[in-house]
Amino acid sequence: MKPVLRSALLVAAAALTLAAGPATNWNTTVTRTAAPSHVIGNPAAKVKLTKWISYTCPACARFELESDAALKLQYIRSGQVSAEVRHFVRDPIDLTVAMLTNCGPKEKFSLNHSAFIRSQSVWLATAGRATQAQQARWTTGDLPSRGRAIASDFRFYQIMATRGYDRIAVDRCLADVGLAKRLADGTEAGNKLGIDHTPSFQLDGILLAGTSGWSSLEPQIQARM
Repeated sequence: MKPVLRSALLVAAAALTLAAGPATNWNTTVTRTAAPSHVIGNPAAKVKLTKWISYTCPACARFELESDAALKLQYIRSGQVSAEVRHFVRDPIDLTVAMLTNCGPKEKFSLNHSAFIRSQSVWLATAGRATQAQQARWTTGDLPSRGRAIASDFRFYQIMATRGYDRIAVDRCLADVGLAKRLADGTEAGNKLGIDHTPSFQLDGILLAGTSGWSSLEPQIQARM
């Protein structure tokens, strides 16, 4: 090919690329559902992953840490896979964290979720050191009082401050009785589906048996692409 012709073709290809614009990074697309849950990625993705997680579940934190980079960079980013985070609430602490990750606009969920998952080993240790009086405050009284006690004892106010939330905003979210009810209803829906441990996974609505980690989940994602 003559140099002049080759140069002209390269210029034309570059112009077409610029005209098309940059490829969409689907990691920035978040859809909030009534479940309540958040879907990260292309709503029309070919493969739809649902992750059932509990914030007080160490296995859930391990899964999130080992899968996060690969899932986002290799699968969600391109639009081929979406990932829905569903809450399976196991205890008052788990409920409090779920309410806080859902606090604020949907665009904040992913980093709220990550902030609690990545620091789980630190704040979860508080449960083992708690006095009987502290534990009683977590399970008695009205919902806002219980949430504030947990947020204080587990230093959740400090975690939320790193995400740009002041104490007034946090307390407002902890008093959201409607959200707490939807989280409870979502957990009951999981029970009816057969969710009996966390993390659990669905692909395109099908509950996966014998799948507890990224090494067993990833090949099943690839098989559907």
